Amino acid sequence: MNGAGGGVGTFAVQMAKSFGFEVTGVDSAEKLDMLRSIGTDHVIDYRQEDFTSNEQCYDLIIDVVGNRSIFDCRRALSPRGIYVMVGGSTARLSQAMLLGLWSSITGRKKVFILLHKANKDLEFIIKLFEAGKAIPVIDRCYPLSEVPDAFRYFGEGSVKGKIVISVKQQDNSGQIES
Repeated sequence: MNGAGGGVGTFAVQMAKSFGFEVTGVDSAEKLDMLRSIGTDHVIDYRQEDFTSNEQCYDLIIDVVGNRSIFDCRRALSPRGIYVMVGGSTARLSQAMLLGLWSSITGRKKVFILLHKANKDLEFIIKLFEAGKAIPVIDRCYPLSEVPDAFRYFGEGSVKGKIVISVKQQDNSGQIES
């Protein structure tokens, strides 16, 4: 999983592990210990190693960041492997759509773009949390008044999991609740 240490990646790792998959997480060195702690079997520091050229073949590549060539990712797939792009630029998404069509026509390897459908399979995700098979990874919490700081931190690209923005409100009795 490319971008395994971010908000989407940490959930995807835990979901894959709940299905019994062997997971390789690709991210920066600073996130590798956290990835191990949520069950990732193998970790790769993308600054030290290119997962698309390490001679390893993957049955499934989930690409959350879209920072590697789709052609390189396709070469890293096993013969019946699947590449799923979750994030990336418009140009990368367009490339994935064209390559996906071409791959479907010319070979067994498949390229998909994940499109979000609100609340689909929400019950499954709730059950993972209730069973303790998934836990949210929270890097930092910011009060609503510090949202600009939270965005600056997010923009640095070093967030491990999620950033939480807390909103404090006063109830009818004057008590402050989070």
